[in-house]
Amino acid sequence: MPLHVRDPETTALVRRLAAERRISLTQAIRTACLEALDRDRAAKPIAERVAPILARLDALPDTGRKADKAFFNAEWGDNQ
Repeated sequence: MPLHVRDPETTALVRRLAAERRISLTQAIRTACLEALDRDRAAKPIAERVAPILARLDALPDTGRKADKAFFNAEWGDNQ
């Protein structure tokens, strides 16, 4: 699907990025978008970033096993 940029300043910035990095215009746009998304993701509070992981863990059934020292020793093969 074609993307038409009708703003001359934006076009100039994309061309400048492509020239400075010696990449294609498509790669320049992709790179700029990915870097912006990464910055946005990193700016979110850690609690907000890990919430989906915690929700998945909370949805798991309770095994009834205790995660105490003996449990971790057995998992690591240390039976002391």
